[in-house]
Order: sequence, then C-alpha cells, then structure tokens
Amino acid sequence: MPDLRDLLADLSAEGESLDALVAPLAPAGWAAPTPAEGWTIAHQIAHLAWTDRQSVAAATDAAAFAEIFEQALADADGFVDKGAEDGAKESPRQLLEGWRDGRRRMVEALAAVPPGTKLPWFGPPMGAASMATARLMETWAHGQDVADALGVRREPTARLRHVAHIGVRTRDFAFQIRGLTPPAEQFRVALAGPDGGEWAWGPEDAAQSVTGPAVDFCLLVTQRRHRADLALATEGEDADRWLDLAQAFAGPPGPGRAPAAV
Repeated sequence: MPDLRDLLADLSAEGESLDALVAPLAPAGWAAPTPAEGWTIAHQIAHLAWTDRQSVAAATDAAAFAEIFEQALADADGFVDKGAEDGAKESPRQLLEGWRDGRRRMVEALAAVPPGTKLPWFGPPMGAASMATARLMETWAHGQDVADALGVRREPTARLRHVAHIGVRTRDFAFQIRGLTPPAEQFRVALAGPDGGEWAWGPEDAAQSVTGPAVDFCLLVTQRRHRADLALATEGEDADRWLDLAQAFAGPPGPGRAPAAV
C-alpha cells in the first residue's frame, strides 16, 4: 500500500484532471448525456460531490454518518441516485464550487485519520488509505463517463495503478455478490502500465492469469467498457469467468456496458 500522503496527492490530481474537463463547459454542456442511462455530466459530478461529502462525514463525525447510513437502508435502491439528482439541479457554478470544496475537505479529513482507524461506510469499514483508493477509483470511472460524453480521450497515468489494485482486491467480492463461491486459488494479474512497465499481483507460478493493458483492465473492473472491446487475455476457466463478473465498486452487480457497435 502506498504512503497515505502520496495516495492523497494522487486522489487530488485525479480530481483536478476531471475538473479541467468540466470547468470550461457552458451551462448547456453540463446537460450533455453520458453513457450512464439518465445521467448528464451534471449528475456525474453531483454524484462524486455527494460521495465525497459522505466520506468526510465518515472520517470526522461517526454519529452523522450513522444517520446517513440509516437513510440509505430505508431507501436502498434510490438513496444514491437521489443525491445525484438533487445535486444536478444546482447551477453548474454552484455544483463545481461545491465539488471542489468537498474534494479539499475530504483530503484533509482522510489525512487526519489516525493510523489503524477503521471508518464506517456503506460496505465494510475501511482505513483512510482504502477509502482514498476507492474515491480515486470512482473519480476516474465517472471521469471516463464525462470524457466519453465529451468525445475526448484521456491520457492514462500511473494513477491507474490504484484503480487496478482495487480491481484485483475485489475479485472474490465480484463472485460473492452474485451468490457464487470465489475460486480457491490466487490468480496472476500482470498488466502493462502506461509507461510500459509491468504491474503484477499474485504468484508468478499461478495456474490462472489475466494479462493485458492496465487501462483496459481498469475500464473492465469499473464496467466502463465491455470485455469484447478490450485487449485482455486469460489463462484458466475461473480467470476467464472473473472477467465476465469483475467490478471494483461496492453494491449490487452493475449492468455493464454493451459492446461497441461494429
């Protein structure tokens, strides 16, 4: 696990990268549809802003987060979407300023969490580093939706290693959330980073493996691209099945994305 300070710097940089995409948009641009059905660019940013606020509550006010959690239990299917809907009704200026303030406060709050402290969350409790990694993953994933809506290509960075890491760590969860028993053996995951170096997890002599570009793996585990459109290869039946199930995010299985039109 990287040093928390370095991780938070990467989290800030990921937010700034997405900020640079949306800040120049005219108000009409914020209403552009994204690949997530029913969500505009404003919805994407509002969702990130909402979740960042919950992260601050989890890190600074356990009682306040407990109230939020109870509200989520009472409306498990609509609670998160309501946060995005409410935020998307704000003016683009208000939404952007609120998101920026929330990002700053979240980084400050996570930096102040004592080592070894577990923070409450909508899934299992997690440490500050794990929460920062999850926030970076979500920022990158929703940033991909914004980039797709704008028709721009983002240059992959070394920050993708955090996204890939959480994608590997959630392997068993992807099986369990579907009521399936996770494979007993570890896989080798060996990915080509943006600089051409290899990022690897699992034993070198593992019988089952996943290989390919790191950016493709990240697009898969965040369900931003269909497997058929990615250059990922597998060895082993269980590894192959995993790529059909993989998800780096908490919650029920997502619908994923349809293959690109031929």
